Amino acid sequence: MTLPSTGLVTSPITEPTIPAKSGGCSGCSSATVEMDEKLQQRIAKHPCYSEEAHHHYARMHVAVAPACNIQCNYCNRKYDCANESRPGVVSELLTPEEAAHKVLVIAGKIPQMTVLGIAGPGDPLANPDKTFRTFELIAQKAPDIKLCLSTNGLMLSEYIDRIKQLNIDHVTITINMVDPEIGAKIYPWVHYKRKRYRGIEGVKILHEKQMEGLQALKEADILCKVNSVMIPGINDEHLVEVNNVIRSQGAFLHNIMPLISAPEHGTYFGLTGQRGPTPRELKELQDKCAGNMKMMRHCRQCRADAVGLLGEDRSQEFTKDKFLAMVPEYNLAKRQEVHAGIEKFREELKAAKKAVQMQHGPSVQNRPKILVAVATKGGGLVNQHFGHAKEFQVYEIDGKQVRFIGHRKVGHYCQGGYGETATLENIIEAIADCKAVFVAKIGDCPKEKLHAAGIQTIETYDMIEKVVLEYYQQHWQEKVGS
Repeated sequence: MTLPSTGLVTSPITEPTIPAKSGGCSGCSSATVEMDEKLQQRIAKHPCYSEEAHHHYARMHVAVAPACNIQCNYCNRKYDCANESRPGVVSELLTPEEAAHKVLVIAGKIPQMTVLGIAGPGDPLANPDKTFRTFELIAQKAPDIKLCLSTNGLMLSEYIDRIKQLNIDHVTITINMVDPEIGAKIYPWVHYKRKRYRGIEGVKILHEKQMEGLQALKEADILCKVNSVMIPGINDEHLVEVNNVIRSQGAFLHNIMPLISAPEHGTYFGLTGQRGPTPRELKELQDKCAGNMKMMRHCRQCRADAVGLLGEDRSQEFTKDKFLAMVPEYNLAKRQEVHAGIEKFREELKAAKKAVQMQHGPSVQNRPKILVAVATKGGGLVNQHFGHAKEFQVYEIDGKQVRFIGHRKVGHYCQGGYGETATLENIIEAIADCKAVFVAKIGDCPKEKLHAAGIQTIETYDMIEKVVLEYYQQHWQEKVGS
């Protein structure tokens, strides 16, 4: 692998580590190195469970589960909005057979796709027949694809044996509260065993069933990710307690997501003016919880029919009329060859980082933290034009390590060859807390406006961690020199 030099001074890189576990969903207990390696293998190609993997591997969701058994004040399931990217939104519902055909088509077209998830648009376990039939078909025809399930947890313990039987190794539960008084502000009703429970009565049932589900996953050695929606003024402070509880109950990963709330979505929170958190508020809460367990910061709050890398959505390339006309080209040998190439590239990236560390010695100590934004198409590289970015990945640097903290979605600056002033202003606002933005290329006009806003621009094509640490060292050398 040849990566061009940026000309900046290089600093060492600290690799992220994964804590050892005594089981798939076992919380924070001691374990052998061997078990830790096994755990890393389980998440190595899962873009949601591994921040590193999300640069290289893709996922897809199939929308086979329309019904839901609870009502959330932030949710309004719509099937016809192709331009929105948020949970519960899909363009088309599929039968299990159509879904299996789509998976085989995409597994051939996008061989780096490693994970098939069912996440809606309702709750998969409120649609058990369709959900499990879909998984059965895919397990038979594409055995190398990981199966993943997202649920509100109400019916999880009832179906845990079926989940384990199908070798579904990753399950996500959305848990927004462990205090029913707070939950009553989020969930108007819960439908359980053919009866609808309103208010706190229903929330108590949901909470009890979610805790049972967590325990069942732990006992079944199934990796568990917990999603929590941060709702300012309702559960934002409470999510620290949620984090403590789910850690003690064996969750592997916690994903605290911002509330998406707008009147046009037609949700209760959207119509009542409930705001979502700012990027700074979200980061502060994630940082508070990070000391207890592994945090997911790279979530894109995907649609229930998302396709591609986490930073992209190719679902409109594979609408029902298109994929049903395609002949599946699933080829296990070809997919394995592509994956081997990806793993070789990942190893080369690791070796290059290690070489930087060996060359430049000890880390810089006790320096302030700064944020930088990166335009990337994946691969762990700065490799995207400023005007083509739909989002910027944000990293925090302290001179010792580079830490991914999230992404900022933006509109395209380049629109048919020209820039939109309003869009540029929105981009500048989105990354205003960043000291610099790293891009493969940028035009003179946006560069000048970014500089005027106090944001430096660096054009390069190189490893993200390498160039941002080089920038950090140069940044503080200049500070000291002045």
